[in-house]
Amino acid sequence: MSSRTASAPSTTTNPGTSPQRAGLVLLSLILVAAVANLNLAVANVALPSIGVHFNSSQTVLDLIAVGYSLGLACSVLWFGALGDRYGRKMMLVVGTTLAIPMSLLAGYAPSDTVLFVARLGGGLTAGMAYPTTLAIITALWSGAARTKAIALWSGIGGATAALGPLLSGFLLQHFSWGSVFLVTIPLAIVAVVLAWVLVPAHVNESTARVDNIGGILSVVVVGALILAINFAPVQNAHTAALVLGAIAVVALVLFYVRQRRAQNPLYDLAIASRPPFWVAACAGIVVFGSLMGAMVISQQYLQNMLGYSTMKAGLAILPAAVCLVAVAPRSAKIVEARGARYTLLVGYVFVLAGFLWMFAFWTEGASYWTVAVAYISVGIGVGLAGTPASHSLTGSVPVRRVGMASGTADLQRDLGGAILQSIFGALLTAGYTASATSQIDASGKPVTVSVQEELTKSYAGAESIATQYPQYSQQIIGGARTAFLHGDRWAYFAGAAATLAGGIIVWFFFPKHDEERRLLAEYAAADGDADPAN
Repeated sequence: MSSRTASAPSTTTNPGTSPQRAGLVLLSLILVAAVANLNLAVANVALPSIGVHFNSSQTVLDLIAVGYSLGLACSVLWFGALGDRYGRKMMLVVGTTLAIPMSLLAGYAPSDTVLFVARLGGGLTAGMAYPTTLAIITALWSGAARTKAIALWSGIGGATAALGPLLSGFLLQHFSWGSVFLVTIPLAIVAVVLAWVLVPAHVNESTARVDNIGGILSVVVVGALILAINFAPVQNAHTAALVLGAIAVVALVLFYVRQRRAQNPLYDLAIASRPPFWVAACAGIVVFGSLMGAMVISQQYLQNMLGYSTMKAGLAILPAAVCLVAVAPRSAKIVEARGARYTLLVGYVFVLAGFLWMFAFWTEGASYWTVAVAYISVGIGVGLAGTPASHSLTGSVPVRRVGMASGTADLQRDLGGAILQSIFGALLTAGYTASATSQIDASGKPVTVSVQEELTKSYAGAESIATQYPQYSQQIIGGARTAFLHGDRWAYFAGAAATLAGGIIVWFFFPKHDEERRLLAEYAAADGDADPAN
């Protein structure tokens, strides 16, 4: 491991430092991250198959889709702090190892409830390993070398997530839905071995006590918030949603008070108030969350509306992965030359254009190229915005708190994914249910309560009813398609609105390039770091 050396405020004149065997160390960290990235994405293509197999409601499918992100979002801050204190390599190896039994439980789940629990558990284990990868990169690399390492970590990680649906589609063509959750097991085994051999045992870790009370409160805040969003559109679950929302608010207030008073807070509010930190965190929540939310909804659109096979639906996302991989290394150069603010804003323009395209042109019978344009635009946007979002977070904190920065970098993706997947799913559910209910009422035909519940709960439920009443199957499926298109347009509009709001925050509150460099140098001097890490 190389020592950290002094560097100038501008990384354009400082190539930075790297550890010994830097390429192999980075490869091992990227493979660990790939386990989490694949697990985040593999369920999306399988959702229609899972819905049919278990006759799941749209809400349960939303929970299965968001379960992994929920587990990650709940745990990254707390587990990142534990890694800072007790050893990042230990957290890396243990978390990746525990991913194996969670994948097995998901692959052989006997019910959709068990599947959700397995996805949640898998996210919790990833919360041990995934934030540690960025923390180690921040501790071992410096200057421009760090920016390039983060760009590779971000770009390959995003591409892995984007390629997950393609791999899932291939598996679903030949095996049952459970196979998509087993595919990461060999990768996890390889990642554990490489991490054990290559990653240094200790990397600038802290000796301060961990704020475990703050950690527990952070779990409650995120968990209650995400579940409240998912239950909000469900009939007969409004009380539960309100109670969960109230719990989230109370826990957030207690968390804030705890962080103000704790001797060694889990989340240093003084550091979090730095503009390059909090604006980058908000920016990442929007851009990564929008991508993950769009992937979930679009997979159901491709299969349910356009009739794509699982393989073709997975292939459809390939342009996003290709563009993301191609653009991410370039984004590192743009960050160095023009600053994080400029790069973020350009990325936001592409993401916004992608959502507007989906809203306007993703209709029944849309051509593949109509689908591909949106994916290309979103892929370019996330490729541009991902690097500066993570770079600004890690560059704004002292090395002793890189667990907080890496946890926030993961939180922006996982919390953003969990929130926006939940919002998109809730809007899809609400729009689908409203449209299906109005169609049933307008038909004037007598429908039993049980049949109406099946017709309005999800597209899979409507398919199930269509097989029971073949004489009405055409009308039932036609109505379900209309209802689905009504709901998913709500989701795409929400994605565009969220992206626009995030861009406005970046425009007004993120410092321009020269000011950003000055602030990062000022923070480094105040924190006593040798490397300002800009």
